[in-house]
Amino acid sequence: MQTLKQESPFYLAGLLILTLGIGLTIQSHLGTSPFDALLVGLYRTFGLTIGSWEVVVGFAMIAGNALAKKSLPEFSAMITSFITGAGIDGWVYLLNGRIEPETLFGQSVCFTAGLLFTAAGVATYLQSKIAPNPMDRSMMVITEITGWSVTYSRALISVILVLLAFLCSGAIGPGTLINALFSGVLISFLLPYVKTLKQKASMGKPNAAHS
Repeated sequence: MQTLKQESPFYLAGLLILTLGIGLTIQSHLGTSPFDALLVGLYRTFGLTIGSWEVVVGFAMIAGNALAKKSLPEFSAMITSFITGAGIDGWVYLLNGRIEPETLFGQSVCFTAGLLFTAAGVATYLQSKIAPNPMDRSMMVITEITGWSVTYSRALISVILVLLAFLCSGAIGPGTLINALFSGVLISFLLPYVKTLKQKASMGKPNAAHS
């Protein structure tokens, strides 16, 4: 119970920051991450909301992971999908009409801010183990089954997502490639800082934590 109390602020704050980043990349119109590009494409093709498709695709990944591992579905991952979906829809609603960059410079600033927020959100979210992310779990399942590295497994998922996004007019653009190339680097850079912040928060002494 104590662990849950300590990790829940990082879990919720991480998803809040992450979804703000997703919202900003969507508003930039320069392309989103492969996963978010698919969500936007499904929204454009079939309706519903972007956040709703987060839940649907998340459930499909959970079911696929269970079939691949021949185990029971990891339904706890749906918690993350529901919160992320609600966060995406909330931020898109708040940003729509308020942040609509019309120049390439404005779009670039919006996309860069979105990329940074996304990386910061993931780095924060990863400090907790409350509920797994369906896509991250799929990556680990592929790694376990094939023996590939995490890098190759994530690359395979990204290629499949981009192809699916292309088929349904997803938000693919130069930002999609930039996101794929640099998001992992940014997350790795930020992780030690967020980890230190968590250690300080758990100990309650600003100078007591160390890497």
